[in-house]
Amino acid sequence: MISLLGRGFERGTLIFVAILLAFAFAVPILNLALPPDSPFYMPTYLVALWGKYACYGMLALAIDLIWGYCGILSLGHGAFFALGGYAMGMYLMRQIGTRGVYADPVRPDFMVFLNWPELPVYWYFFNYFAYAALMVVLVPGTLAFVFGWFAFRSRVTGVYLSIITQALTFALMLGFFRNNFGFGGNNGLTDFKDILGFNVQAAPTRCALFAITCVVLAVALIVCRAIVASKFGKVLIAIRDAESRTRFLGYKVESYKLMVFTFSACIAGIAGALYVPQVGIINPSEFAPANSIEEAIWVAVGGRGTLTGAILGAVVVNYVKTYFTSGLLAPYWLFVLGGLFVGVTLLMPRGILGSLQQWWMGRRKPDPTDPTATPVGEPMPAE
Repeated sequence: MISLLGRGFERGTLIFVAILLAFAFAVPILNLALPPDSPFYMPTYLVALWGKYACYGMLALAIDLIWGYCGILSLGHGAFFALGGYAMGMYLMRQIGTRGVYADPVRPDFMVFLNWPELPVYWYFFNYFAYAALMVVLVPGTLAFVFGWFAFRSRVTGVYLSIITQALTFALMLGFFRNNFGFGGNNGLTDFKDILGFNVQAAPTRCALFAITCVVLAVALIVCRAIVASKFGKVLIAIRDAESRTRFLGYKVESYKLMVFTFSACIAGIAGALYVPQVGIINPSEFAPANSIEEAIWVAVGGRGTLTGAILGAVVVNYVKTYFTSGLLAPYWLFVLGGLFVGVTLLMPRGILGSLQQWWMGRRKPDPTDPTATPVGEPMPAE
C-alpha cells in the first residue's frame, strides 16, 4: 500500500478513512446510547441527514475519479446515481406487500391505482435483496459501458461529451416521468416499510445505514486512491494532460476511458442505492440535469483531482444548502451556489483542498539561500 500511494497521499487518505470509520462508530452511539436530554445526543433525523451527505460524497468521489484524473467532465452522473436508487427502491417497494394502501401482495400501490393488470417482467426478482444489489451495480454499469463504448470510440471529448451526457440524463428523466414506464411516474417510489426485515424508519436501522454508508465510502476512497496511484492511474493522468500523445505512445486511450467511466458509474449507483432508504423516496427529479451540474460544482469547490476534496466539497455545499434552503434565505440559495462556484473558481481554482495542499507544499519548499537544501523537483538519480 505504501509503495502504491506514497507517504503523503497514504497518510492523508488513511487519516480521512479513520475519520469516516470513527463517525460510523460514534454517531450510532450518540443516537442510541445517550438519552434525548443529553447535550451530546444526536437526533435520528440528523443521522439520516448526514447519511445523505455521505452518499453525496460517494457520488462526488465517482465524478472526481473521471474528471480530476482522466479529464472526463460528465454532466450526467446523476443518472447513474438515480438508477442505483431506483433499483433499491424497487426492492423496498416489493417488501411492502399487503401493508400498502390497496393491500395487493404483489403489485405496488401505484400500479394498482393506475390499473396495471400484473407486475411487469422487469420487476420480477426484486423481492430478493441479492438480485436488487446486483442490479444496483449492473444497470448503471451496463448503461455507462454502452454509452462510453460509442462515445469514446467516436472520440467525443471535451464540452461535446459533457453535452451528450447531459442529454442522456435528460432523456431518462423524461422517460421516468411517464406513468407507462412502470416506475411510479412523477411521484416515484416511496412509503418504504422494511429493508432486510428491519423497519426502515426505526432509529437502529437509520444508524446501521449511516454506518454502512461511511464504511462503503471509506472502501471506495481506498480503491480509488489505489487506482490513481497505480500504473493504470498514471495512464489516466497522461490521457487527461495529453490525450493525443498518450495515444501516439501506443496506449488504447478509449479502453482506459471506458473502464474508468464504467467503474465510476458503478460507484454512483451504489451511492444512489444507499441514499434511497435513508431519504425515503426516489423520483425522476434525481435525473434532472441541474442536479448533475450541481454535483460537478461539489467537486470543483472541494478540489478536483484530490478525491478527499471532492467528498468534502459535497458535504460542505450540501450543508450550506440545508442551511440556506430553510426559512427566509430559501429564495437566495441558487445565488449563493453560483457565487460560491464563481468565488472558488476565481480565488481558489484548485478548490478548497487543492489550494490547502498547494499552500502546504509551498511552506515545505527549501530556503533558496540555504546551500545545503535540496531543490524541490530535482530529478532522482537514474536507476
